[in-house]
Amino acid sequence: MFRPPFLARVAAGAAVYALEETRRLPVAAVNFPITALSRVLQTTMHVQQFVTSLALKGDGVFERLGSAPAEQPEWATFDEDIEPASATNGHTSRFELFEEADATQTNGQVVPASLLLLETEEEVIEPAAVEVVAPEVAIRYDYPAMTLAQLRARLRMLTVEDLAQLLAFEQQTRARAPFVTMLTNRIATVQAQ
Repeated sequence: MFRPPFLARVAAGAAVYALEETRRLPVAAVNFPITALSRVLQTTMHVQQFVTSLALKGDGVFERLGSAPAEQPEWATFDEDIEPASATNGHTSRFELFEEADATQTNGQVVPASLLLLETEEEVIEPAAVEVVAPEVAIRYDYPAMTLAQLRARLRMLTVEDLAQLLAFEQQTRARAPFVTMLTNRIATVQAQ
C-alpha cells in the first residue's frame, strides 16, 4: 500500500480537524460566554493568590530587617488568644457536652477511662474489667468507631431490635449521653409509627 508523504498526511489531518471543529461550532458558541467567564475568574483568583504570596514574602523581609510585626486587629481573635476561664465564664460549652465519655482529664493529660484508677485516700482501686460482647449489628456497622453523625445517617436502616441492641451496648460500655438520647428517641419514634 502506498503511503503519502508526511506533509500530505498532516494537511489531510488538519482538514479533518477543521471539519470536526466546524461541526462543534454551534455548541462551542453557546458555551463560549460561560467558558470565557470561568477563565477570567480563574485567572483573577490566580493573580490574587500570587499577590498575596508576594505580600507574605514581603512581610518576612521586613521582619528580618527588624521592623515591628504587624499588629493584630481587635476583631481577630484566635483560640490560642482566649483564656480558658474567660472563654466559658464558668459554664460548660455545648461542644464539651459531646466529648467522649471514655476519656477523663487528669492533671492536664487525657487518660482513657479503661486505664483510669480511682484513688481514695488510702488505696488505689482499679475499675472492674467487665467484658461486654458486642452485638452483631454493632460489629456489622463498626459501631464503637462511629461518630454521632454516622449513627444519625444509619438510624433509618435499623430495626427496633437493632436499635435496642445498640442502646444496651452503649449503656454497658461508654454511656455517651448524645448516643443514648439519639437511640432512645429513634426507638420511641419507630414504636409510635
